[in-house]
Amino acid sequence: MRFALLIPIVIIVMVIGAIIPLVVKISYLYFAGFIVLMYITLATAWNILGGYAGYVNFGTAGFFGLAAYLSAFLLESVGVSLPVALLAGGAISAALGLGIGYSTLKLRGIFFAIATLALAIVIQMIIINTPAVGGAVGFYTLRPPPPPPYTNYLEFLFVVMLGIALASIVTSRAIEKSKIGRGLIALRDDETAAECMGVPVFKLKLLAAGLSGFFMGLAGAPYPYYITYMEPISVFSLDISVNAVAMPLIGGLGTWIGPLIGAAIVAAIQQAVTVTIGSELNLVIIGVLLVAFVVAAPYGIVGLIRERIRRLS
Repeated sequence: MRFALLIPIVIIVMVIGAIIPLVVKISYLYFAGFIVLMYITLATAWNILGGYAGYVNFGTAGFFGLAAYLSAFLLESVGVSLPVALLAGGAISAALGLGIGYSTLKLRGIFFAIATLALAIVIQMIIINTPAVGGAVGFYTLRPPPPPPYTNYLEFLFVVMLGIALASIVTSRAIEKSKIGRGLIALRDDETAAECMGVPVFKLKLLAAGLSGFFMGLAGAPYPYYITYMEPISVFSLDISVNAVAMPLIGGLGTWIGPLIGAAIVAAIQQAVTVTIGSELNLVIIGVLLVAFVVAAPYGIVGLIRERIRRLS
């Protein structure tokens, strides 16, 4: 899809998404929709570093959880507005991305993945030992009255997360077809060759790490008002990191639309199963889908569609 065509589509989707809560009063629709949009954002953010640049990040929960706790602290203790909390959450996760990028992006493969996983564990341990944000006991947040014209705060949060998800998609699409995207793909394919050809490898890796962290932070910042009670085990859950990795792989790694497709399908299935059976099966669903796609469609749904189109043409 051409970028010039994507922008008006995004605007239309945002307008429709903002109007739907004013007409359709089904609370669960926005409760589940928030999670689906959150995972679309996380999967898209992960893809910027993991898909385009080829650096597999297993620490998504660390970026997400850090932003969520900072947002909760600012909202409840300082009384900032939600937009300020969003910017603060995105900024601290972007800074974390730059920091971890500067110190570990010389690592490749499993070594980088282990380093990011360790980062998430370290951040969780810090939160557990910080009384100001509830420590191991947890942290409560109280939802304020929803801004007009919304009558329910979940409806408002749904619209906020829709805007964040759309912003992440537009950013990913812009990167994919730009010099930045071509440079990231070049270093993913052969970092040494890309550097020899004059690609500013380290700067691009830092940019990808910062942008990826920023959108992970934006996804986490509204979470305290969604869940109202946070405790470290759930906010830094391995489920979040696993989903963020699996969804782009299922949808189509290294494409802007792959994480959108994978996250929308998988998160919707997980929400349906959570209501009908239980959330304990969520990781089982991810495992089964990953095995199925590795065997039947190793390039994800996007790769499968492209192969079918190629055969028909």
